[in-house]
Amino acid sequence: MKIGIVGLGYVGLPLGLQFARAGVEVLGFDIDPAKVAQLNRGRSYIKHIAGSAVAEQVRAGRFAATADFRQIQTVAAVIICVPTPLTKQREPDLSYIIATGQAIAPHLKRPATTRQPRAPLPLVVLESTTYPGTTEGELREVLETVSGLKAGQDFHLAFSPEREDPGNPASQVADIPKLVGGYTPACLKRAVELYSRAVKTVVPVASCREAEAAKLLENIFRSVNIALVNELKVVYAEMGIDIWAVINAAKTKPFGFMPFYPGPGLGGHCIPIDPFYLTWKAREFGQNTKFIELAGEINRAMPEYVVTRTAAALNARKKPLNGSRVLILGLAYKANVDDDRESPSYVLLDLLAAQGARVAYYDPHVPVIRPTREHPHWAGTQSIRWTRAAIAAFDVVVIATAHAAVNYQELANWAKVIVDTRNIMAAVTTKKDQVWKA
Repeated sequence: MKIGIVGLGYVGLPLGLQFARAGVEVLGFDIDPAKVAQLNRGRSYIKHIAGSAVAEQVRAGRFAATADFRQIQTVAAVIICVPTPLTKQREPDLSYIIATGQAIAPHLKRPATTRQPRAPLPLVVLESTTYPGTTEGELREVLETVSGLKAGQDFHLAFSPEREDPGNPASQVADIPKLVGGYTPACLKRAVELYSRAVKTVVPVASCREAEAAKLLENIFRSVNIALVNELKVVYAEMGIDIWAVINAAKTKPFGFMPFYPGPGLGGHCIPIDPFYLTWKAREFGQNTKFIELAGEINRAMPEYVVTRTAAALNARKKPLNGSRVLILGLAYKANVDDDRESPSYVLLDLLAAQGARVAYYDPHVPVIRPTREHPHWAGTQSIRWTRAAIAAFDVVVIATAHAAVNYQELANWAKVIVDTRNIMAAVTTKKDQVWKA
């Protein structure tokens, strides 16, 4: 069997490698020729995915990449793993899904039954997180319109949400149960057969819409609970209570509580974005999602709170924020990865610069800022070097991401004052009044 995976990023690449390890021939599709060339040389451009893992499958002939979408006709199944961002108006942007559908549809071919009586129909699976109805609505329509074929009759169609947790060594594609919903019962059966080749547990659900809704629930659950502890962080700080100590105390309860942790805001391509796909779709049915929207407001307000705490830390040393040198420690949205999508660190850089601070960043995983649609003005900015002189030159260091590669005792020895949004300095020997929590 040979399958195609469209989009070789944080979702598509590990998925493709897992299928290859399971003995399935994988052809990866990406519009970036530089990525294609790098993968075909057996190299990885994603920090937490080892180049050796790519090289092994390339050498074995089980994995290759291409930018030529005409080769879709050579595969039996196509899995779509492309971004689903928000527009500037915070509405769903399905342009990547639609463009992918338009690219693959001309090359979908129904098997000639007279020559291939047992050949299966081609299968298209969407993995990109979106609102309920996208697979059987927008994606199906573009595939049918361009190809002239009919879903469920000439090709199979399904949705199976990605469940990637980049940088988490316990998060392996093969071990994470895979939800699958089909456009028809036959579509579901075909998709289950496909994923069963590479994933230990496949969980079929009643429809594509149900699988789409389940994925949104998973991310909304996290967004709401993170908003709760972010709000309590601010409230408890005014009461002189450490939210981190409170969470550690509460999580000793063996039932009815799950710990979530505060931070400087939400990042990544899921939690800050996906809940608003449901918010937007709900309006079509005359429904308001007050809980989701309130959680979003709280989480989006966290960078402003961090800036306020940073200004207070400087003020305690008789320095104004305007004109002070501020270092953001950590540009990636989570620890130990190079993924800076939707990172709150960008918001911190913007807010601090707007108030006159002279800002810079340090991140061992992001040596230079790549062009982004949301923050193009920071493109090309380089991480500072990790030296005593470099760190000591800043008036304050704001810890936005707690990478394990950072020596926090050195930070405590070198920095004048530290604003800690991750509680990482709690385990480090620091000077009196050196660390402010935010």
